[in-house]
Amino acid sequence: MKNTVLRIFNLIKKGEISFMIKGVSKRVFSKTEAFGLKRDLNIPFEAPNAQIDINIRLYKADDSKYFAKDLQNDGLIEKNIPNCYVAITTDDNPCFRQWLIGADHKDAVKEFWGPSFPVLKENEMLLEGGFTIPSMRRNGIMPAAITRILDMEKKAGRRYIITFVGVDNIPSLKGIHRSGFSPYVLRTEKWLFFKRTLIFQDVPKEAMAIYSKNVGVTIT
Repeated sequence: MKNTVLRIFNLIKKGEISFMIKGVSKRVFSKTEAFGLKRDLNIPFEAPNAQIDINIRLYKADDSKYFAKDLQNDGLIEKNIPNCYVAITTDDNPCFRQWLIGADHKDAVKEFWGPSFPVLKENEMLLEGGFTIPSMRRNGIMPAAITRILDMEKKAGRRYIITFVGVDNIPSLKGIHRSGFSPYVLRTEKWLFFKRTLIFQDVPKEAMAIYSKNVGVTIT
């Protein structure tokens, strides 16, 4: 509750009233579904290229001005949850931001997101909070950046990466698919008068058909 109040206060300060109202409405009555996707870093994967040259580095405090529109992850930086990476252009301007969080920070994950994700196992990491700056979208930055970030973690001995993407978020689903991920679970989230229910289940055939259609591939 404390985290929610602080996030609402910050949104009011930023003048993002419409975003706040949308969030409140969702908690009155809604049902949403998201694919849980996983990648095994031990399986060889060829990294896709972006349409522009990018490099990867850790997030710096000075980068915050580039991500003012990333309201969905408002407050996450303040939690100091590692690791937050950014993709930068050749002139060192951030164009994409992404968190990759290890099992040693699973308590911080639960504190910020609640029960939105399965409890991380020791050989798992959570990929979350991806955001491409609006003016830099449609350049294939997301899959190229994510693959490079994961390559860095592979060298550190990590194996499984999990992430969640809404079933209707077609651009992100395509980007995650191009990063080597495949669906392994379906999460259903229901809100009724501020009471939240989460259900995790194997991906039904009809949901997998939707995924195949959205990313433009045939999965048998």
